[in-house]
Amino acid sequence: MSITREIGAHYTVDSGTTFTVWAPAAEQVEVVLRDNIKSLPLQREAFGYWTALAEEAGPGSRYVFRLNGKLERPDPASCSQPDGVHGDSEVVAHATFNWTDQNWKPLPLEQYIVYELHVGTFTEKGTFQGIIGQLPELLDLGITAIELMPVAQFPGSRNWGYDGVYPFAVQDSYGGPDGLRELVDACHQAGIAVVLDVVYNHLGPEGNYLNDYGPYFTDKYNTPWGKALNFDDAHSDHVRNFFIQNALMWFRDYHIDVLRLDAVHAILDTGARHFLQELQEHVEHLEKQLNRQFLLIAESDLNDVRVINPVEKGGFGLAAQWSDDFHHAVHALVTGEDTGYYQDFGKLEQLQRVMQQGFVYDGLYSEHRKRTFGSDPSSNPARQFVVCSQNHDQVGNRMLGERLSQLVSPDMLKVVAGMVLLSPFTPMLFMGEEYGEENPFLYFVSHTDQELADAVRKGRKEEFSAFAWQGEAPDPQAEKTFHTSKLQRSYQQQEQDRQLREFYKELIRLRKSTPALMRPDKQKLHVLADKDAQVLHLIHFGESPYIYCLFNISNQPQTTTIEREVEALWTLSLRSSEERFGGTATTLPHEVSTGQEISLPPASLTIFQSKIIL
Repeated sequence: MSITREIGAHYTVDSGTTFTVWAPAAEQVEVVLRDNIKSLPLQREAFGYWTALAEEAGPGSRYVFRLNGKLERPDPASCSQPDGVHGDSEVVAHATFNWTDQNWKPLPLEQYIVYELHVGTFTEKGTFQGIIGQLPELLDLGITAIELMPVAQFPGSRNWGYDGVYPFAVQDSYGGPDGLRELVDACHQAGIAVVLDVVYNHLGPEGNYLNDYGPYFTDKYNTPWGKALNFDDAHSDHVRNFFIQNALMWFRDYHIDVLRLDAVHAILDTGARHFLQELQEHVEHLEKQLNRQFLLIAESDLNDVRVINPVEKGGFGLAAQWSDDFHHAVHALVTGEDTGYYQDFGKLEQLQRVMQQGFVYDGLYSEHRKRTFGSDPSSNPARQFVVCSQNHDQVGNRMLGERLSQLVSPDMLKVVAGMVLLSPFTPMLFMGEEYGEENPFLYFVSHTDQELADAVRKGRKEEFSAFAWQGEAPDPQAEKTFHTSKLQRSYQQQEQDRQLREFYKELIRLRKSTPALMRPDKQKLHVLADKDAQVLHLIHFGESPYIYCLFNISNQPQTTTIEREVEALWTLSLRSSEERFGGTATTLPHEVSTGQEISLPPASLTIFQSKIIL
């Protein structure tokens, strides 16, 4: 049985605040209460946990732990760092927030249309309150879930969030704990689920004092970010408990619906029961306690269905995982880029393969990786794969942070939108893509350590060496880099951007109102690649009316033949070339039948619905 222990500062109205910290090597631990100008000794318990009750400490009380009578450090499980990563911790009262989401019914994963956003750049305010003000905009678009990039406390006020060093503390510059709760409450009132990105594979360097407390890290492995967190070495039970308690906190105390687990391939654990499996078991236990659904979605670079397979099939039991293959297949095909990992992609038949099953590399040899890669996803339900054409990584890790709107034509943007939203998988948009936002999304930080800032600049340049990108990388530390990444919402002034957004709305409406798209089934899906014409045929035939999508991925008019796989008479439903979407009003037949030739406009998406199934 794994060790389960509450950590941090826990306040109750009747008793005060109980402080608990894991510091196995310490000889003495005190909690220093700044407001009361006093310190209180903690009592040592089993496995190196220290605890004490302070009746006088309540919400807002500032404190630090003092180790061995000398070293003062913030609480590793601090829920609030109002003065930043080097400042005092603050007691937070989780139970006193006035929630109004009692009638919220968590959505089934099939109904998720996810919108990934960065709190600091989504609005001019750069806060949780700023997002609340934009919820009507997201509802109008048809979004059913927002995904917040990490909000754990990081250095300064400008960061993607992956340099967080206090996993339990909500970033103060975004609005702190109550600001996040207000956002989640408002989302649930609006019928929108909330996905939170959390980082359990590393912690940032600045303000990271975990080593002063205990063996949170191990020398057994290295990650791209330095020493690995200790999930399977001596004392690892307590490190695992630290992150399990963190996940449970987001669900229980902040009403988060889904946790997106960052880069799980860097959670290095060779134990008999992987950390992800144990985490899933604890989440399921919380579900039973609270009678509410909670989901875990992994970002994984492994193409390994073990992550999402049920435990009885040898898996970890997570709800879903991101499919990088989908993004890469789409991106390489429409942009022609072939350096870095894009060298493994760029063929229409690869898009066909990923659209049919979820991965391209399912045990195939990867030229980029120089090895055989991936596992067979054919038996996993479509909902278990989150797909996108843009996300924070794929845009922000380009040297100049260019969005797809800077790389392909407006007509091709509509084709790509259809690939994501008409796929059988769980679709995700990246903030601003729905209207072709032209501002880049760049990598930015605000470290106070100059040597660290210089190291970040150097590291970013080295990352780009595998790609044939031209130019000079913007300075991640510069305020201008951050402000340049804020959304313009140009659809409010630019007709072309408004038309693109209208097309996204129509695709989302179609997905939410058509049974074959509402409950997509990979086993009731036919995908054909017409390589000569560069046209992808996608047919959903799970429920009536069937949906037939024709993607012309070339920049020339093309002629293709309606597939015989599904015998039907098809009625024109939607086309990206309509004038209302900025198209050229090319004439297309109102009805087509099996075996009939059809001419398609350049870079276009044409959608038919079955009228008569033969």
